[in-house]
Amino acid sequence: MPELFNLSSWLLDRHIEAGRGGRVAVRAGELSLTYTELLAEVSAAAAALRTLGVRPEERVVLVLRDTVAFAAAFLGAVRIGSIPVPANPLLPARDLAAITRLARARILLTHDVEQGADIAAGAPEIGRVLCAPLDPQQVLSAGASSWEPLLHRGADTPAYPTWEDSPAFWLCTSGTTGEPKLVMHRHADARVTAETYARHVLDLREDDRCYSAAPLFHAYGLGNALTFPLSVGASAIIDPARPPRPQLVEQIVRRERPTLFFCIPTVYAALLAADLPQETFQSVRLAVSAAEPLPAEVWRRFRERFGVEILDGIGSTEALHIFISNVPGAVRAGTSGLPVPAYEARLVDSAGCPVDCSVGEDCVGFLQVKGESLASGYWCETQRSRMTFHGEWMSTGDLYSRSPDGYYTYLGRADDMLRVAGEWVSPAEVEGVLAEHPGVLEAAVVGERDAAGAQRPVAYVVLARGQEAALAEVIEFCRPRLAGFKRPSRVILVDELPKTTTGKIQRFRLRAYSHEQTSG
Repeated sequence: MPELFNLSSWLLDRHIEAGRGGRVAVRAGELSLTYTELLAEVSAAAAALRTLGVRPEERVVLVLRDTVAFAAAFLGAVRIGSIPVPANPLLPARDLAAITRLARARILLTHDVEQGADIAAGAPEIGRVLCAPLDPQQVLSAGASSWEPLLHRGADTPAYPTWEDSPAFWLCTSGTTGEPKLVMHRHADARVTAETYARHVLDLREDDRCYSAAPLFHAYGLGNALTFPLSVGASAIIDPARPPRPQLVEQIVRRERPTLFFCIPTVYAALLAADLPQETFQSVRLAVSAAEPLPAEVWRRFRERFGVEILDGIGSTEALHIFISNVPGAVRAGTSGLPVPAYEARLVDSAGCPVDCSVGEDCVGFLQVKGESLASGYWCETQRSRMTFHGEWMSTGDLYSRSPDGYYTYLGRADDMLRVAGEWVSPAEVEGVLAEHPGVLEAAVVGERDAAGAQRPVAYVVLARGQEAALAEVIEFCRPRLAGFKRPSRVILVDELPKTTTGKIQRFRLRAYSHEQTSG
């Protein structure tokens, strides 16, 4: 019989048993919950779900912002052996209904009554829609079910006897294509990421305070602001506001004084563009970046401006968190760093054969990773699972180079690479150069076909606030820094880049726009 292990119990009960129940587990605005109080909330949520008839391995969709209700419902569902499926509350109801249908869920928990009704209309298997309003004073409309009265305060709900390999939670991923998939994770997976990346890279300890500008429904944010801090008895700082504007980030950082700050490159660029005091991040000992490659220039400016070193890395929903990362004191700006302890990485060619990286120079290939936190696969997506997971290895879909001393540098998604004049062009390389321009806040590079059918790079650029730059000047800026075939043939100014809600640039939308412009 496999050894019993329940993620909820590991994150909460053992701290109380060790005498750490009085430590602050969660800070949410003016609200503080100790580990004892958070376990009470989780037990109440678990008992409520059982009363609603939720059984082990049945799915519960959570369309919730970063609140205590999210933490309680997520861990409560895990506690009784059911499967929480967090979804992005900012998605349109049509997309959320598609996720709910795919999960075959019968229970939906949301902050918004109307949103819940719209989702349920497109997901006929939903039996109950429950509302946990962001404003406790909100009066629900007639016929709406409130989550709060169902909570069994004072309930002592023991953890269901799950195993390490038991299904624990599913996460939604759409990558940059917009097509959703449900990634299945075990109870043991979150423990693995806590005992590898959080321990060996961040040196996470119980006196840390973790604040993540990435949301809890995303794999990156779930680790940053829930499983990581709770794994060591530290404190999580959460806030429901989205997107995280620079002034809001400054307010939370000044009030809560986090020691670890987690963010994405676009927000780091926005923080630099905002007029924030130099001492804003003085409580932060380490900052972390993921979701997109962090331009070396943004890393340099942030360290010079705020005195904080950013650790850039690459992770994925399928691996649950970061598996290649820079480490404190050994950051190589512009790279993703080195494999995290207990993970292995390798580069393969288009046939899936390992690339020989022992010749003493940079090698290039498609990135694969191996580690114990890899997902079990995609729910009801057998073909995609087989294309992504190869025994112990997982294909990330990213093209990378590896230096002789083991540092990995992102070149682009396999399907984002450009073939220009017979040479390969990495959008990430061109974007990194554009980011060095003092007037550029963000940039994204895609390919377009000219009248002769030849592919050429095109740059979409967002200017920093109050900056002006002539398009020809931006192209000229690239001249001494990039080979001719790599330089953008044209630059298009935009107010913002299309992104997923987790900060990844949706290049397929830029390619479609470029095609419309050239063919129109």
